[in-house]
This record gives sequence, C-alpha cells and structure tokens, in this order.
Amino acid sequence: MDPELTDDAIAGHFRVWQRRRGHRYSLDDVATAEAAVRARPHARSYADLGSGIGSVLAMVAYKLPAGARLAAIEAQAISFDLLTRNAERNEISARLVHGDLRGGDLLARLGGERFELATGTPPYAIAGRASPSTDEQRTYARIEMRGGIEAYLAAASKILAPGGIFVACCDARTPERALRGSEEAGLRPIKKRDVIPRAGKKGPLFTVWTFAHEGALEIDPPLIARDEDGARTQAAHDLRRFFDLPVNEQEPPSPGR
Repeated sequence: MDPELTDDAIAGHFRVWQRRRGHRYSLDDVATAEAAVRARPHARSYADLGSGIGSVLAMVAYKLPAGARLAAIEAQAISFDLLTRNAERNEISARLVHGDLRGGDLLARLGGERFELATGTPPYAIAGRASPSTDEQRTYARIEMRGGIEAYLAAASKILAPGGIFVACCDARTPERALRGSEEAGLRPIKKRDVIPRAGKKGPLFTVWTFAHEGALEIDPPLIARDEDGARTQAAHDLRRFFDLPVNEQEPPSPGR
C-alpha cells in the first residue's frame, strides 16, 4: 500500500484509504451519513454531491438496501482518485463522475434519473477570507473554491425526485445561508441538528440539515461528541454502533485544550 495513505474502517467491513497529510473524513461526514440513512433508510436511489474520498458514499451505501442505484460527483482530482479506489475496494457499484456539481447538466451526468436521497458535505471557509493550505486537496475540502451550501442546495434541487430528501452540513454560525439557499433552490428545511465537538468549549461547530420539497422544521437536540473532560459521549459511541463499528468504552479522554 502507498505509505502516504492510511487504511481505515468506516462502516462494518467497509474500509477507506485516505492521505495521511491530506483531507480525511471526520465527524461531519459521519453525522451527515447517519442523518441521511435515518431520513430514507429504504431509499432505492442515492447520490452524493462533492463526494471527496467517498466517505459519506461508503457509509450510506453500507446501510442502504442491496441494489440501490448509487451515484457520486467530485471535482478535485486527488479526491476523485481515492473515491474511485474506495468504491472499488468495497464493491460499491456506483456511477462516479469527475466534475463540478455546479454544471447545468448535472442530472444527465449522474445518469438522468432523479434520486430519492442525496447528501453533501460542503466546505465552510469562504474563499478570500481563509488562507489556502499548501496541499491542494485540503484547500478544496476546507475553502469554498467551487461554492458552499448554496451551490450544493441548487445542485440537489436539480436531481431530487418528488418526495426526495437532501441532507447536508454547514457552518453552525451562519444558518441564514442554509435557509436562504434552500428557499432559492425551492427546498424547505425539515430537520436541524447542531453538532458540538466538545461540551463546555465552544458552541456548535456545524449543523446537519435535512431538506425536502415540503414539510415543517423539526429541531433535534444537539449532538455532543465529547463531554467537558474530553471523553466520548454515548451519542458518539452510538454513531459508531450505527455503522457497525467497534466501540471502546474504556478509551481515555482526549486532553484537549
């Protein structure tokens, strides 16, 4: 195996390769994937927008019924290569598109049929206000070089079937962007859940939103990943259990700061 890659469990027997010093999947991917599966556990068609290395695709594909129609699109070259390799190694049969989700022919590129479920984990940092990384993959994963939540909502509106669901995460500090973007895309927020990495340190880091063509907004209690001492919470353990991963109840707390 390439020494620049790590080989990591992601869901049950599914594993992903990711770069040691590049973009790596994290809590926002896991929380988004879980919310998507819970929203449409029996979806027969699913697309992941801005798929990165395929982490959300892998988690959702692992939980959906066998035979579901799957697709994903990713523009960044390094990430697309890993997306392809991770799909192949886990025997995920999906239409994988190397391209920008903002293209007008998005539905055609994804196969031409609309989807019951879609996901997206857009970057949070606004271009021009954040310093790029020296690593291209990390820059595109963190900074809105090809658009943020608004672009993902616009793309989702083009591919969702009637009654379809789109689940995405965005910066918890700017909920108005998700609300405005969904209105412009003809979608409505129907569920909101803030995610707090560690209690007592800061407020929510990001919010997982669920969007549909119609429905009223429900606000779920926040997901707190670690307590004030840095120990993983039961909610964090439950996320791992949901994807059939082992849980270490004796794991020492993270020292944090």
